[in-house]
Amino acid sequence: MLHLNFSPFPILETDRLRLRQIVETDAEQMFQLRSNPETMQYIPRELPKTIDDAIAHINYMNDLRLNNECVNWGITFKDEDIIVGLIGYFRPKPENHRAEIGYMLSPDYHGKGIMQEALVRAIDYGFNEMKLHSIEAITAPENYASWKLLEKNDFIREGHFKEDTYWNGQYLDSYVYSLINKK
Repeated sequence: MLHLNFSPFPILETDRLRLRQIVETDAEQMFQLRSNPETMQYIPRELPKTIDDAIAHINYMNDLRLNNECVNWGITFKDEDIIVGLIGYFRPKPENHRAEIGYMLSPDYHGKGIMQEALVRAIDYGFNEMKLHSIEAITAPENYASWKLLEKNDFIREGHFKEDTYWNGQYLDSYVYSLINKK
């Protein structure tokens, strides 16, 4: 069984990016990101209505991290400490050496290779630091950009679950992807 430990917080870097802890002073950026209907269109979650909602979400995620139940990074540029997206591991299954990866990016930054860069670094962390055997990702079938990103990074579509999520008065389908550590 895996024994996950996200303390101290693991700061990750790439050529252009820094993946860092999200703190209360990031509340405005988190609010802008998570209250944007375009950013959240494929994520069946309630949009924050106030900055206090964003602060509550930041604190919730940090509490989960302190309990080693998830790790969630704010994606920033090395030369500009503004959160443009999020990436993290959720719902770990330590007994199976598996965790789910999730991400989102502000539409202002789409098409610039940012999520590709962040995903490659997060996968490396998952396999080499967390010691995961496999990484799971769940995406909406309509979210072409997300599942193309996963496939570009060797994730395999393992399933298409029909109407497995109920949100906003309708049933939604899900694609489930997996990447196995071959090392």
